[in-house]
Amino acid sequence: MSIDPSLVSPVPLDLIIAAPKVLLHDHLDGGLRPQTVLDLAAESGYTDLPASDADSLGRWFSEAAYSGSLERYLETFKHTVGVTQSVSALARVARECAEDLAADGVVYAEVRFAPELHVEKGLHEREIIEAVLAGFAQGVAAVAAGGRSIRIGVLLTAMRTAANARSIAELAVEYRELGVVGFDIAGAEAGFPPTRHLDAFEYLRRENAHFTIHAGEAFGLPSIWEAIQWCGADRLGHGVRIMDDITVAPDGSVTLGKLAAYVRDRRIPLELCPTSNVQTGAAASIATHPIGLLRTLGFRVTVNTDNRLMSGTSMSHEMDLLSQAFGWGLKDMEWLTVNAMKSAFLGFDERLEIINKQIKPGYAQIRAELSQRIDNQ
Repeated sequence: MSIDPSLVSPVPLDLIIAAPKVLLHDHLDGGLRPQTVLDLAAESGYTDLPASDADSLGRWFSEAAYSGSLERYLETFKHTVGVTQSVSALARVARECAEDLAADGVVYAEVRFAPELHVEKGLHEREIIEAVLAGFAQGVAAVAAGGRSIRIGVLLTAMRTAANARSIAELAVEYRELGVVGFDIAGAEAGFPPTRHLDAFEYLRRENAHFTIHAGEAFGLPSIWEAIQWCGADRLGHGVRIMDDITVAPDGSVTLGKLAAYVRDRRIPLELCPTSNVQTGAAASIATHPIGLLRTLGFRVTVNTDNRLMSGTSMSHEMDLLSQAFGWGLKDMEWLTVNAMKSAFLGFDERLEIINKQIKPGYAQIRAELSQRIDNQ
């Protein structure tokens, strides 16, 4: 009897790396290379780093992030933000981001950053945005020169603890023909509901612009409800706490509350970040992460990295963890990847082209490779 390679689990890691992947939730200031942090600190005179070599610094970021608290997790960003206060630094980290994601098999990524966090040394927000866009263009070109391809869309983020959301939203619209594909708000959820920035979201809707909202990570259903019903979010950044509206009976039967049913029925994408969710206490472990049940129930689930440096992760690492935890094979990985591409802030034709010309052929090739390995055993 032949074995269907689409169902084999766990998927070999080298094939996961080779498979095309789509990333919707990745923070630029959460994905720096440890050596780059050291280099930029030396160049800028930043002296507060907790370690002086790349290996130790990488371990520190990962260990510090495993706090069980979103607020403490966010404290690690003072160092990556502290060393990215110049045009050259921002361009470098954007270029390296594109290169690192492409090396991990990512064919499309939406990377977000908050311009307001990089003004400490006098940069203007337009200078910041243009430096990041230039860096991504350099990275995409370098990847293409090496025989691979990646497309990067930028999300401009406003900090929910500040009062700059409207101006950042206006910049997202201003630069949307130049590589900015959407808008986001991020930061501590508790005490800072998304409706504090309602004018920004109303402006974006009038301008037919896309936006996602960090909601349902550290705070529960009210945050999700406001993000969707008051603000009109296209996607939910994390959204893992939608589980608070899902009841699993002792016999295994599942009942969805009205909000959970609405999210599923409307196909609102969930930007789930498994490792990050464990670090911040939104999930107890990968094995018990709600992504398993949410996938079974047919929610529009996507897999993301959140912060590759702090979580010591990559898209391939996340897929590998899920393959091992839930017995997911290439069929599941392709489903998750197509979900993400369907949910991207690109035009319909562009999304369809990536699905049909990169994702589906890529997975067909990976299945053929796995089938050959099985036959040769």
